[in-house]
Amino acid sequence: MAQSKSGYTRFENPPQYSEVNQQAPPGFMMPPPPPYNAAVPHGGSNPGVPVVVPVAPPYAPPTAFGNPMYRQEGSGYPQHPYPTAAPYIADPYRGGPDKKPLPYVAMGKLGHSDLPPEYEKKQFASSGLDNKAVRRLFIRKVFSVLSLQLAVTCGFVAVFTFEPHVKLFVMQNAWTYLAGYVVFLVPYLVILCCGEFRRKHPWNLIALSILTLAMSYMVGVISSFYDTDVVMMAVGITVLVCFTVIVFSLQTKYDFTSCYGVLFVCFIVLMFFGILCIFLYHRILDLIYAALGALIFTCFLAVDTQLLLGNKNLSVSPEEHVFAALNLYLDIIQIFSYILRIFGRSRG
Repeated sequence: MAQSKSGYTRFENPPQYSEVNQQAPPGFMMPPPPPYNAAVPHGGSNPGVPVVVPVAPPYAPPTAFGNPMYRQEGSGYPQHPYPTAAPYIADPYRGGPDKKPLPYVAMGKLGHSDLPPEYEKKQFASSGLDNKAVRRLFIRKVFSVLSLQLAVTCGFVAVFTFEPHVKLFVMQNAWTYLAGYVVFLVPYLVILCCGEFRRKHPWNLIALSILTLAMSYMVGVISSFYDTDVVMMAVGITVLVCFTVIVFSLQTKYDFTSCYGVLFVCFIVLMFFGILCIFLYHRILDLIYAALGALIFTCFLAVDTQLLLGNKNLSVSPEEHVFAALNLYLDIIQIFSYILRIFGRSRG
């Protein structure tokens, strides 16, 4: 081992030894390993080749304040100014004293400031059944249309009841009732079967107006065959029953819509019972038929009222205000007809 003038250490004859941990043969003794030297790398790729390792100058002695930190003044370390901090913004969404909104920068390529994509309203729009504001507006619209229908019908009933000339004309021309029934049946079947038509404005209102006029004429013709006091009593009781049922149906927590199938079966039975009463006419059977009819359509009125709410088992779409008003209107008309029949048959 020799040391050159440049300060490097050189190994002329590096020791040869095996890195494999194995037993020495008999009669042979391995030489002791060389002393450890930090300047000589051991276990390299070519351990037999001399390796020249530069010797670095010694570190500078620490000052009174320790070793110099980053950008601190010290021996061999010039002083540098600290970087200027960015201004602090309290609100990350608004900046400056005027509180103006910061410009939007889209995530993606640098330099692009495209606006965020506009999502379709169908992804976020509710169905309307759970929106209370839409549901309230729908209920208000249904009862407004129903009030106009009932007002027109009451006007026809008053004219056919209190005007003797109109009453005489109806009794002499019974075919007008059949004509009114045909006029009623055509728009009723169109509204009942054509969903697109009953949601198309203003054709749905036109069809509903024709239907209301035809039904009002038929109710007026039926009322003309009864005494005035009987008709007035039937109107009063119908108003009281319908108002009570509607208010109770809107306030109660009981779900009447779950009984819709049972009511439909009862309505079919009532139809067959009415056909039987035609062939087996009797005053008692007629009273029973009228009482059952008034009871069943009172239940239908409760069910159709709760269909407007949207929080029951069954519900009507807010777009079906014409169809909902038609159901309530027909329920009330049927209740009035059966109550009028009860009072008329009870007087003989």
